[in-house]
This record gives sequence, structure tokens and C-alpha cells, in this order.
Amino acid sequence: MSLQAEFAATLVDEWVRAGVRDAVICPGSRSTPLALAVLARRELSTHVRLDERSAGFFALGCSLASGRATVVVTTSGTAAAELHAAVVEADLAGVPLVVCTADRPPELQGVGAPQTIDQRQLYGTAVRHYAEPGVPEVRSRPSWRSFASRLVAEAEAGGRGPGPVHANLAFAEPLTGEAGALPPPRPSPAGAPWHEVRRPSSVGRQEVDALLERLGGIERGVVVAGAGAGGSAAGGPEGRAGVLALAGALGWPVLADARAWPRTPTAGVVSAADSLLRSPKAAELLRPDAVLRLGAPHASKVLAQWLAGASAGGAVDVLVDRWGRFQDPDRTAAALVAADPGEFAAAAARRIGTGPGAAGAGRWRASWEAAEQAALAAIAGELAGEQAFSEPGLARALFAALPPGSTLVASSSMPVRDVEWYAAPRAGAPRVLANRGANGIDGVTSTVLGVAAGLASPARPGPSGPAPRRERGPVVGLLGDLAFLHDLSALVWGKRERRPEAVLVVVDNGGGGIFDLLPQAGSLDPTTYERGFTTPQDCELDRVAAAFGCQVVPVERPQALPGALDAALGAGGIGVVLVRVERTESLALRRRLEEAVVGAVTAALPAAGGGRR
Repeated sequence: MSLQAEFAATLVDEWVRAGVRDAVICPGSRSTPLALAVLARRELSTHVRLDERSAGFFALGCSLASGRATVVVTTSGTAAAELHAAVVEADLAGVPLVVCTADRPPELQGVGAPQTIDQRQLYGTAVRHYAEPGVPEVRSRPSWRSFASRLVAEAEAGGRGPGPVHANLAFAEPLTGEAGALPPPRPSPAGAPWHEVRRPSSVGRQEVDALLERLGGIERGVVVAGAGAGGSAAGGPEGRAGVLALAGALGWPVLADARAWPRTPTAGVVSAADSLLRSPKAAELLRPDAVLRLGAPHASKVLAQWLAGASAGGAVDVLVDRWGRFQDPDRTAAALVAADPGEFAAAAARRIGTGPGAAGAGRWRASWEAAEQAALAAIAGELAGEQAFSEPGLARALFAALPPGSTLVASSSMPVRDVEWYAAPRAGAPRVLANRGANGIDGVTSTVLGVAAGLASPARPGPSGPAPRRERGPVVGLLGDLAFLHDLSALVWGKRERRPEAVLVVVDNGGGGIFDLLPQAGSLDPTTYERGFTTPQDCELDRVAAAFGCQVVPVERPQALPGALDAALGAGGIGVVLVRVERTESLALRRRLEEAVVGAVTAALPAAGGGRR
């Protein structure tokens, strides 16, 4: 019998008891004991990935989909270093991961042994918890279950909120062997993990009253709802209901990011904030006296600058974050409330319900609704009948074409912004996810496929046994050509691996289009600008995707997008819908959209009657 095999099997058994349902392993020798233990458990959906960087983001996608911790296993050396980008994203985005890096035993450290680097505290402060138990020994056997259980507890409900944890696991040769009897689990209740951490979810009346004392009686306020405003990682309807109830009680509009919750038509919810606030008149007339920010910041720089200006002008600025994180890049929040945004908002709405609301709040909210309708109509009018694809038009058309219940994973850079700015509210709107922790384009395809795999994994078991697979709509990614090429290893699959079903809508605009909106575009000569910043690549994306076994569907005209999307979704496996866009034409369209919205909103506001005079 092998003590290392017993240790590894105990870890995995405890993870299963703690509710882990997805595990990602990368091939390697030193991680053999843990990899074999993972592969032996049928309760886990196990995904074997070749490239560690891709594996990290794949695991992150699994956790984004499920809201549960995903285990990722690598061998030692540079394999462990390859996970760093995904660990950083998981840290800043609050995504639970259990990162297990195999390591050489102490006697092989610092003597030139192969695949041996210093892995202690490899990810620095990016992890919620670091553990290094050493080579398994009999004397440490009673602590194994606690060790494994704590990793999941720290990843899902640690004091700093969900995020990655790092277990650096030293294994000595021989690396194979059979596990004997495992240390006994907790006897009661049956199947329970060794540790179960519960964070109190009730919102105290004192905290609610303190907030309402700051905000009470203010007529001109806004609720800014970003990712996490709905409360849980899954953004459930209960959290949204609480936010809408509070906004209704205050008579304030809700400026909602597409990532806050599915963007359906809802009275008082503003989706075109970035566009309408580009109107100087709107920015002034709609300047608030109070800002209640829930969850993560929007991607819009226009909105961020407008909010900062309001705060500088004396507006009351309050941030509510479930884990008390300072998600406040402009440092404007006067108060930070550590509470679930949805629960806190619902409790505040109930308190307001016992007293009178602000006298002129109805007129204020009506002004916002008029500006929103004018902006939406202007965007729709400018994009109506578009004969060639543009980046804004594609984001809007894709959002409209997705089947109900879909999940849209938007790449950082322009796709997530275009969805936030131009996607029109609709019934059955998709859930929108994005890696906006570190805001990089690393691992976008891997994240999309991880989301698809995570949604397909079994839910937590019930009293009668394993739960059925979750019902879900399709998973679609929207990403640019550079993000697609940056993560090609995501498309490499083992012959014995089941590929997740997902569609990648790839915007081929010949490079990094976001730079066209930045100062570099106007301050550099064209040759330097193109070579050093937009960096168009010398390859044909359709042939690249086909070489990896993807079903490729090129689309030439906007009117053909729904049919192409249906074809890609119906083919199964990994599909690529390839859309070619002229960057210069997209840039010109963006300017026309801005002019159209500014004109429409400026004309609509005086008639609304609730603006600042």
C-alpha cells in the first residue's frame, strides 16, 4: 500500500464531500498520486487539459458557471507557473479555485533536480490560503481530511471572499501505488465534509438604518448595478428583485451592467448609460446627489468619470459589496457596506416601505427613462438595415439572436464593452459573463469552454443520490481575433476527452481594435501604430479553426447571423462563427452612434421635465 496514494485519495474524497464537481488535471509525472485519485472518482467531471495556462482558465470557467470551487492539478516546475494568470484573474474576480501543484520533496530542492523551482508562495498574495503539508507521513494522517476540507472552505467562503487557494503538494518516488483504507470521515451527518464554513447572511437593522440615514430623502440618486449586484455568483432573480425594490422605493433609476443580471425590459432600469451620458446636457441635467453602487464597476470609462464628477461635486457615494472589497478605482466611496447587495437592498426597501418617499423622485426617474428610450431608439435607428458587420452591430445582433437561457461569455477589451453599451433589453436575455477581474485577454476560449463544461456537470447530489445534470441553454463566446489566437491551445483535445459544446463568435477585425479608441491611434505614425499596437496577424482564422477540428461557419452579412448561429449550435462540439469586420468602418460607426444618441437624448430631456434646472 502507498501512503501517498492514500493521502491523495483522502483529499479527493473530502473534496467530493465538500461539493466539488469539476476537476481539471494536466499530464505530468510528479502529480501522479493526485491525478490518479481524481481520475478514480466517478462523482467528478474530470477534464484532462494539455496546456496548464489553458487549464487554469478552463477551471475558472467551470467555477464561473457553477459558483463552486473547481480543482486544478499540475505537475511541478514551470507547469505550476503557467497557472499564475488564471490565479490572478480568480483572485480579482472572486472565483473559487483549488490550485494543487505537485512538487519535489525537500531533498531535491536547490540541487539542480529537473522540473524543480521554488514553488513556495508561488502566487503571492493572489491566493486566499496557502498550504504546504510536506511529503505525506503517517503522523499527519489524522489531519488529512481537515486539510482538504479547509481548501474548499477557504476558496468558497474565506474571510476575503471567494477566490483561489494554493496547495503545494510534495510527492516522493515511487509515485504509483494502491491506497489503503482512508481515514474515517465525520460520522454525522452522512456525507458531510470535515469543515463547513457558513457566513451569516442576515442584514442587520442598524446597518440598514445607517445607510438610509445617508440616503433618505434624497430625490436625485442613482443605483449603479455591476457584476455581483444580484448577490450570488450566479446572479439569481432574488438579488435582482431586492435591488429593484429598493430603487423603486427611492424613486431612483438603476444603471445596470449586462453582467449584473439578464438584461430584460424592466421599468426604471437603464442599459444605455454609457451612450446617453456622452451628451453634455444629459451629464449635467442628470447629475445625481447620491450614488449607491452595488457590485463591480462597469466597463464604461464615461460612466466612471461621470460618477467621479458627481462625487467631487458633493454627491453621497456608498458602495455595497458582499465581501467588503474596495472595488472603487476612483476612490470616491464615502462609505463601504460589507453585505450581500441583493439582501441588503431588499432589507432597505422594506424599511423605506414604512415611511414616505422623496417628493420629486417620480419626475427624476421619468427623466432617466425618457433619456434611456431616446438612446435606445437612436442606437436601433443607426444600426437598422446595416449591410456590413460592425463591432457594435455584431454585439447587439448576437445578444438578440441567442436562444433563451443562453450564457454569453464576452472577452475583455471591446466585446464586453460593446455588449454593455449596445445590447438591447429583451425577453429571455442571456446571462453575461466576462473575465473582468484583471481585464486581460488571457484564456478567453478556455474560459468559454470551462463555462460550458461547468454547466454540463452534475449539480450537488440530493438525498436520493446523484442529481441530474443542470438544464441550460447554449454557451457562446464573443471574442476578437487576437484573443482567439492568444488561446489556441484551448482547442487541443485528447482523443479520450469529451469536448464541451460551445460556439465561439470571432470578430476578425485585423488586430486590436480597442486601440483605435485610445490616444495611441492619433499620436503615432500609421506604421508604428499598426506594428506595435493593433498587431494584425498573418494567418487565416478559418483555416486555423478548421485545423483544430472546429465547425467553421463564416458570416458575411448581419441578416445571416441567426442562421449561422443556429447551424453552429446544432452541429455540436466546438463551433466557430467567423465574422469579418473593417476596423475603420466600425470606428466611423461608433462616432455616428455617439452623435445620434447625443442628439436624441438632448432633445428628449427638456420634455421629460425632471432634469436639473
